[in-house]
Amino acid sequence: MNLTQEIQSVKQRFGIIGNSNTLNHAIQVAIQVAPTDMTVLITGESGSGKESFSKIIHHLSTRKHGQFIAINCGAIPEGTIDSELFGHEKGSFTGATDARKGYFEVTNGGTIFLDEIGEMPLGTQARLLRVLENGEFIRVGSSKVQKTDVRVVAATNVNLYDAVQKGKFREDLYYRLNTVPIYVPPLRERGADIDLIFRKFAGDFADKYKMLPIRLSEEAKQILLAYRFPGNIRQLKNMVEQMSVLESQREIVPIQLKKYLPEEKALPILNRDAKTSDDFSEREILYKILFDMKKDMHELKKLVYEALQNESYGSQIIQQHSGLFDNVQTEDTKRLPSFSPITSFVQSPDVSTTIRSEEALDIPVEEVTQDMEIESESLSLDDKEKEMIVKALKKHHNKRKYAAQDLGISERTLYRKIKEYKIDA
Repeated sequence: MNLTQEIQSVKQRFGIIGNSNTLNHAIQVAIQVAPTDMTVLITGESGSGKESFSKIIHHLSTRKHGQFIAINCGAIPEGTIDSELFGHEKGSFTGATDARKGYFEVTNGGTIFLDEIGEMPLGTQARLLRVLENGEFIRVGSSKVQKTDVRVVAATNVNLYDAVQKGKFREDLYYRLNTVPIYVPPLRERGADIDLIFRKFAGDFADKYKMLPIRLSEEAKQILLAYRFPGNIRQLKNMVEQMSVLESQREIVPIQLKKYLPEEKALPILNRDAKTSDDFSEREILYKILFDMKKDMHELKKLVYEALQNESYGSQIIQQHSGLFDNVQTEDTKRLPSFSPITSFVQSPDVSTTIRSEEALDIPVEEVTQDMEIESESLSLDDKEKEMIVKALKKHHNKRKYAAQDLGISERTLYRKIKEYKIDA
């Protein structure tokens, strides 16, 4: 059997549809690497069928009679992933009532498929590297080194090299995993394969629901082939199932097809100079900080307003500063509250220019400046604000969660205010 025939045989065995060159090349690499024990890294977008390639590698290897386990690293909580992979001893942590074998122990002689490897915590990455280098691991809560003979096939939909540069993934593990890379192309790069897969799914769902299969008109077919399919094969499968059940006409025309193709809305694109991309990122962070602080200040204004209403002299203060509490009284949620703690910083030439040129915020500079001027008056109420926070903490015996609820602010805001006013709590 030549290589072309072997590729077709693998497609039939594992239910892979398509004839694109990139797909055939990925299958060819999987066939060639399967008989070895080399570690394989499968890359590709979510929904493109990466798990199918891990099964090809396992079932064409000498480990085909051993166990195959697929694990989604992103679905296991960080606190338990070490126990899941490497096992634990009795009493090693709360809830560990018995000793437990991990996947690397029970899969000895088989294959482990680690999907979404980029989501694995750094501590677990170090343990995995030891398994790949020496075939050794230690259960959680134990000091005994154990041996395992497991082949690792990993997959990711993120760029691991970029993750390495950002310190989110170990460089040594990246090069150890990337011994043999396999790239699974997204659906939009597979051309006419989209129509073949559509017809396959249409036939499958016709058999499942006992009805005639749907088919595409020529115009609808061209629309389908031009669509980008961000969800890849998984999205196409769900779409065909919906149409098979919901459409009474078996021939799908463009107007029907478009109902099942979500519009790809582009995010606002802001003009940025390549030389100042880092500065732009800093501005984005600044905007978020500013608006978070505005929201916090609005909560505090609301708190002070409610407190003054319950005091004998409160109405007089409210009248003297009526403009300050306008947006509190009207609950104008469409307008962001102002923030004064960093007024001088926001009014600096560089940042104010940025705000005026930032179309995505859609907030007039005059409105921001006016808000900041009004807010500067609220600084005279700091003592009253501190007093209310102290009262709330005493009332709830320094339990910040309940004090924050009583004050009508978030725990994060309360914590920041405690530090700001140096309150002993």
